[in-house]
Amino acid sequence: MAWFLGLGIAGVALLVLSLVFDGVLEGLFDGVDVLDGLFDGWLSLPVIAGFVSMLGFSGAIAMGTTGLGAVGATVIGVPAGVGTGWLAYRLSRALMSDRSGAAPRDDDLIGIPGSVVTAIPADGYGEVLVRLAGQPVKLAAKSPIPVARGAEVWVEEALSQTAVSVRLVER
Repeated sequence: MAWFLGLGIAGVALLVLSLVFDGVLEGLFDGVDVLDGLFDGWLSLPVIAGFVSMLGFSGAIAMGTTGLGAVGATVIGVPAGVGTGWLAYRLSRALMSDRSGAAPRDDDLIGIPGSVVTAIPADGYGEVLVRLAGQPVKLAAKSPIPVARGAEVWVEEALSQTAVSVRLVER
């Protein structure tokens, strides 16, 4: 039973190390390409840690509660470990394929309000402060008419990733 508990504790320790050193330990095995990527993702540290810890803990529980020997505990522990490894694999794939946090594009700037932080001359650039995706962003701005510092403006056009054309908001 001590061997199974040791495996369970080692699996949990491996999981903690993989979380703390986030990718550093997996980088050590990055050059190992097993069967042209056949096991890609299945040999990640969280999957291995889940398998080893569940094998150990379920084997120890089986030995302690039923009186089975090491072979019986292994027969119970291996499917439990495979199931836990599969769940860890599926969870990591779901988290890595989440695309809900898409980066803002130039078109997202059009129509948002801002305020002038550096006056905009009629023939040059000034600066405006806008909130893009909840974050304040300072952009170069131009306007067909001069706009004073502190004036409220609307973004009419995204000229580049760092420059916009604005119009004065009149109230």
